[in-house]
Amino acid sequence: MSFRTKRVIFSTPFYMLFQFFLFKYLFLFFGGLDDVYLIILSVFIGFIRIVPMFFEARKSRSITRFLAKVDGIWMWASVMLLIDIVILYLIASFYKLPLEVISLSLVIILILGIYNYYNAYNLVVNEKVLKIKDLNQEINIAHLSDVHFGSVRHDEIIEKIAFKLHQLEDTCNLAIISGDLADGSSVIKEDDFMALSNVDMPIIFTPGNHDFYMGIDNVIKACKKAGVIVLDNSSFKFENLNIYGLTFSFGDREMPEIKKDIIDSDALNILNYHVPYYWEEFSDLGFDIQLSGHTHGGQFYPAVFFSNLIFKYNKGLFKNEYGKYLNVTTGVGCMDISMRWGTKSEINVLKFKKF
Repeated sequence: MSFRTKRVIFSTPFYMLFQFFLFKYLFLFFGGLDDVYLIILSVFIGFIRIVPMFFEARKSRSITRFLAKVDGIWMWASVMLLIDIVILYLIASFYKLPLEVISLSLVIILILGIYNYYNAYNLVVNEKVLKIKDLNQEINIAHLSDVHFGSVRHDEIIEKIAFKLHQLEDTCNLAIISGDLADGSSVIKEDDFMALSNVDMPIIFTPGNHDFYMGIDNVIKACKKAGVIVLDNSSFKFENLNIYGLTFSFGDREMPEIKKDIIDSDALNILNYHVPYYWEEFSDLGFDIQLSGHTHGGQFYPAVFFSNLIFKYNKGLFKNEYGKYLNVTTGVGCMDISMRWGTKSEINVLKFKKF
């Protein structure tokens, strides 16, 4: 049983309890609903959450992927409804709210949901310039992360990335994926990433935490069949770049010791590491640039606020006093919830310029 499966099984009873009280207080605005119906509704939502997971672990199907997507959208809606209900009850303690106002607040959530869903699927390309002292050769890298190929985003997300990278072939020298190519919500087949084989530039990938959930060997096998270069605690030389892929230390895997001999003094040293941690330490070691993801930038409000508090480097391009860079992309896909608000589904084009 995978880490994700255990997490979902453990959390589902609490999720159903939350749904019961959410519906109870929501329907009180409209006269209330018998607890028996609320229990049935809550159990049904728990069913949609947990059942597709077991089918997807064996074989991904359109119907179970659809249910997983519905579950994700409803999780987002639940958060918005909770905020809405709290605000309405606070106002109602001072002023009797007409039914029209309550209904309007629900319509606003619906409109926000449509925008969030569209924004999650609208993949954009953002360009960033990195000024490097004594750079031997100017080069462009397409940096992406957190694809989360799985139940919610399946074939279409790989095809969309392949299409975007194909458009960038004339301007980018290579592409680097900073982990979580797989979501861990569905089984990975050997041909799942084949659309990437049509991209005419090297694609480098280093595993993140989600890549282990359904078996890291399956993810690596699918990558290699698609021609993707897997850096699993290993290096790759390209032009004037020395790229080291540090795999996320998950489960029994311990983070390896990175020694000085990994650094090439005659090249631009890039660290591909899923999480935006230890940037200061890696910079001191000799890495010029760290490429990370993981945070999703918080993905949507109000989670964005919490993500800014949790992660020192939540999203964006950072530069220290020594001219070293950290780029934290908000990612391409979404974990479980295919909604974005305040963040973009993005590919970063990093332009290394000499100054």
